[in-house]
Amino acid sequence: MDTSPDDPRTSPDWERKILEKLAFAALSEQKARRRWGIFFKLAGFVYLVAVLVAVMDWGPAGEPVGNQRHTALINVHGVIEAKGEASADKISAALQAAFADKSTAGVVLRINSPGGSPVQAGIVFDEMRRLKAKHPDIPLYAVVEDICASGGYYVAAGADKIYVNKASIVGSIGVLMNGFGFTGAMEKLGVERRLLTAGENKGFLDPFSPINPAQKAHVEAMLGEIHQQFIDVVKQGRGKRLQETPELFSGLVWTGAQSIKLGLADEFGTVDTVAREAIKAEKVVDYSVKENIAERFAKRLGADAASGFGRGLVESLGVRAQ
Repeated sequence: MDTSPDDPRTSPDWERKILEKLAFAALSEQKARRRWGIFFKLAGFVYLVAVLVAVMDWGPAGEPVGNQRHTALINVHGVIEAKGEASADKISAALQAAFADKSTAGVVLRINSPGGSPVQAGIVFDEMRRLKAKHPDIPLYAVVEDICASGGYYVAAGADKIYVNKASIVGSIGVLMNGFGFTGAMEKLGVERRLLTAGENKGFLDPFSPINPAQKAHVEAMLGEIHQQFIDVVKQGRGKRLQETPELFSGLVWTGAQSIKLGLADEFGTVDTVAREAIKAEKVVDYSVKENIAERFAKRLGADAASGFGRGLVESLGVRAQ
């Protein structure tokens, strides 16, 4: 075998040198792996921090005011439902904190809601009436932004006055239960429905079965009762200001300007104008109960999908103030 003077194999310790080179190469590879491992761990940590920053509310609900006289603000945004941002628990807790503060000159509910659960709205309405009776010197106003319909208006009716924008959407005093019927589609597809129950009405409003006239009548009576409860609440809250017409409680909505004429609202106004002119305390402090980190994180990652099954089952019946 020919060898050149530079061939390491001509050296008596060439095997050791090759082993050293292999060892150094292995060490270099391990270092590179560790560096990439550290890089990916840091990248994952940075991503987690970014997600937490996105879901956290880093600021306080309101700026510290000490004993400064102020207007307490509570947001009622979105669908009024037990698990949502505008739940009765959160709104009631915010109301209690606002009224308990000795520096609160007045309370404003800023409403931007299409409605929701009549039960949740009813709980909030009752709490508003209780706190008003307990603190008669603290006015409670509702300020409507884009929409105050259905359950949103149910809540607003508990305020001393309702302020709107001329283009706000107000009203929808009614109740609905919605769903679907698939019997025709099943016949076309040749699908047979096999529903076994114990109790003649256990398959109540099953979307895959023909509608039962007796069950339909029962639902209509139930909706009528809930609708009358809604009407009674509006009359209790608005009193003689209402200009009752045949369409007032029909489920229609009106603009803010029209709602004032009908007595559903009182004046035009915003949170700032109400705080400045009606309550005469320009400092506004937000008492709204915010979602905690876990709730925000779960919503962003869709971790509430499992709990949504039970809620979806209830909502399939679709009972809503409307």
